[in-house]
Amino acid sequence: MEYKRILLKLSGEALMGNQQYGIDASRLEQYSLEIKKVKDLGIEIAIVIGGGNIYRGVQAESSGIDRVQGDYMGMLATMINAMALQSALENHGLYTRLMSGIKMEQISEPFIRRRAMRHLEKGRIVIFGAGIGNPYFTTDSTASLRAIEIEADVVLKGTRVDGVYSADPEKDPNATRFSKISFQEAYQKGLNIMDMTAFTLCQENNLPIRVFDMNKPGNLAKLVQGEEVGTLISS
Repeated sequence: MEYKRILLKLSGEALMGNQQYGIDASRLEQYSLEIKKVKDLGIEIAIVIGGGNIYRGVQAESSGIDRVQGDYMGMLATMINAMALQSALENHGLYTRLMSGIKMEQISEPFIRRRAMRHLEKGRIVIFGAGIGNPYFTTDSTASLRAIEIEADVVLKGTRVDGVYSADPEKDPNATRFSKISFQEAYQKGLNIMDMTAFTLCQENNLPIRVFDMNKPGNLAKLVQGEEVGTLISS
């Protein structure tokens, strides 16, 4: 296997499928099956999922809600998605643990690094919800930080496009895809891969990022087996 322990970052918007908001049951089922394929290969899996399909903290200011309050609302949205994904994974016989950056004893464990690593060693899928528990940090930052803390081999950012392009491929037909690119090159070209905090965390800790199309069946399994899928960003 190319990797032993991965941190999979999923966007909340991806769970909408073709809906305007909320969770598409068929997309949730698809993702859980893709994750199961990888788990069956013996890979240790941690997951961070966004909440943009329900609420985004950055929406707060335009709607008159205090930004800090809005960010906490966004963290609660990630917990709803995390619980839905946890349920879908357990329906396929997988063992999971949900860990939260905010104390919610009835539905999750608090994030404790050593406990998270122990769960992974025992073969459980660990889902990190509620961000890092502080406002002004995105779920991209959460993914980078948690990946470093649990000593993951890579951050796998599952999106709806098949990698990193020189421009938005949905708007520019001449956009070219990179198979590999360095952190420095990505920064110089102004490529919007992750927010700067998340990107810098990965760069300073030599943690590679791979951006790939999560919606294409089999991509995740191919990737962990060493096939060239998506774009690799590394030192």
